[in-house]
Amino acid sequence: TSGVAGSGKTFSVHKFSLDWAEGLENQDVSVLVVLSFRELNLIRERPYSLLTLLHVFHPALQKVTAEELAVCKLLFIFDGLDESRLSLDFSSKRRLVDVSQQSSVSVLLTNLIRGDLLSSARVWITSRPAAANQIPPSCVDRLTEVRGFTDAQKEEYFRRRLSDEELSSRIISHIQTSRSLHIMCGIPVFCWITATVLEHMLSSEQRGELPQTLTDMYSHFMIMMIVMVMMLSHLWMSS
Repeated sequence: TSGVAGSGKTFSVHKFSLDWAEGLENQDVSVLVVLSFRELNLIRERPYSLLTLLHVFHPALQKVTAEELAVCKLLFIFDGLDESRLSLDFSSKRRLVDVSQQSSVSVLLTNLIRGDLLSSARVWITSRPAAANQIPPSCVDRLTEVRGFTDAQKEEYFRRRLSDEELSSRIISHIQTSRSLHIMCGIPVFCWITATVLEHMLSSEQRGELPQTLTDMYSHFMIMMIVMVMMLSHLWMSS
């Protein structure tokens, strides 16, 4: 799954996982394993077997055996390929077929993605577009793209995010007056930043012109975060 930063790739993973855990969707999957490349970067120099890797990151699978892994319907989700510091060498001839065999994490993932290791398992990888080509086309059965919000979904987000209908309408109207803000709100995380800033400005006694550019919006957001951190630090020190 490919998409620009903040477009909702990780959110899609969380939604998929939650629906599966609550028994709402994807019940053909017996075991779901979610791992971020950011986490895997921390252990990239150490030798692991696939079985040990599962035990370390998912203690609930401590009692799962190699024999059980071979017959269950297992889905691996690797989130954030663009953050990977692993050397994924798909031209390497080294093959792993035993989930108990140790190797580097890079070799483990390469063999898992190629289907040499645990061939019955399914693998879902999320990435920003620039890093997606690290996976050879021969290893990709389906490519999806997350494009963010449509114009209608932008408005729906603000109306759901803010319980005050008048406030949400004012925010939507303001965004529509700025082409740059309106375009950027196609990215869900920017909608959250925008809602946070404008809700604060319109709900408080703060006076001044509302942000019209990306720079203005990010500047107001950073100021809000700095003030919040200072307040939390003051409360922590006083306690």
